[in-house]
Amino acid sequence: MYLNELAQDLRPFDEGIAWFASLPEDEQTRTLRLLAGFCFQAHPTAEEAVESIRRSGLRPTHTPAVMLVRGRIEHQVGAIAGLTPRHERMKAFRLLIALLAIADGRRREGCRVVGCGHDWHRLTADREVGAGRRSGRDGDQGGGGEDGRPEGTGVDPGGAMAFPGEGVPAQ
Repeated sequence: MYLNELAQDLRPFDEGIAWFASLPEDEQTRTLRLLAGFCFQAHPTAEEAVESIRRSGLRPTHTPAVMLVRGRIEHQVGAIAGLTPRHERMKAFRLLIALLAIADGRRREGCRVVGCGHDWHRLTADREVGAGRRSGRDGDQGGGGEDGRPEGTGVDPGGAMAFPGEGVPAQ
């Protein structure tokens, strides 16, 4: 859920940047791949890709920004997640969070109109009623993982990634 909370401005972006920077290289790579998957599922448009570059604070000439606007976005997010130099991974994280914020924001708006079973689209509502994160154990239609958390919502299925606020201290 942590990545979704960053994308939905429910957590400070600077906190997310510091958290990502503190991860070892292999966990940064896994996080970027997970984030790329979220972006892929949100089906970003070309206009959203351009806006995400602006919102991320990257220059249009930075490698991840150039990659995003060249070719099919669905393919490019995976390539961006595979960037290996540390400074490029940091840029990739900023860009993919911005892309997820924009594209998934559009999808959340649609969910408000037609209804939605995605737990990560109800994070704001959960906070407003003080219910915390929905676990899938209260009759919710969204599928949950073995730990009661929705699958594919920012926590590594193996539980190896430590997200701030998830009960395991950040590394």
